[in-house]
Amino acid sequence: MSTPMRKPLDRHELWSLLSEKSGFWTELDVVQVTGSTNADLAEAAKHGAPQGKVLIAEEQSHGRGRLDRQWVSPPRAGLTMSFLLRPTVPREQWGTLSLLTAVALEESLKAVCGVSAKLKWPNDVLIDGRKVCGILAQVEGNAVIVGAGLNVSLTEEELPVPEATSLQIAGASTLDRTEIAAGFLAHVAAVYETWNERGPGSVIERWRRNSATLGRHVAVSFPNGRNLTGRAAGIDENGCLRIAAPDGTVETVAAGDIVHLRPQG
Repeated sequence: MSTPMRKPLDRHELWSLLSEKSGFWTELDVVQVTGSTNADLAEAAKHGAPQGKVLIAEEQSHGRGRLDRQWVSPPRAGLTMSFLLRPTVPREQWGTLSLLTAVALEESLKAVCGVSAKLKWPNDVLIDGRKVCGILAQVEGNAVIVGAGLNVSLTEEELPVPEATSLQIAGASTLDRTEIAAGFLAHVAAVYETWNERGPGSVIERWRRNSATLGRHVAVSFPNGRNLTGRAAGIDENGCLRIAAPDGTVETVAAGDIVHLRPQG
């Protein structure tokens, strides 16, 4: 597979298209390279940056995934972005913003690119069982910074790990990053405004319908080194995963690394 042409994002073109689709976003910046879009917006949040600020980087030098893993991608081969939200719902429900972002991306990929994706708890988007996007949300005072790294035009040779994929590999109908970014952000805005007004119920139901995790036998690795295996039995109103252990007990997991295991028996 040859490496595709990777046109730089035009900030004015993207802002024009996004403004046609949504009136929610207040500011959009596109930079050539930065350490981390999440870190940049977290700093902006400390200084009072408004809700609706979006930052996209053509390349990240210190991108970070879950559990402080490094996140890398060739320049202009993906969409690396973060956006700033200031929710009004109770703080204990802010953890569902990763699920919200995954739901919005799944819906926009279907609408814009013609590809079907599934959602892996807590914050991955999969195509054919392989990761096409990772999402990372962090709280900064009264704001939440949500970052997303979407693989757009990466070839098989450029993938960081064999378990990853890209829209190009998945046969997307378009690899136009301007169109993809505008569609995604418009979906985020629509889902977020409903979430902010009515709570996370609708988001959680939409996530359940497209989940690759629920019903699966999974292994959970916790930050403290503990491990748990069982069936992913459900998800609660705060976005926590409920694991049914072999002994019949059910444990609620707020944070952990999930591996989908092969069916038993």
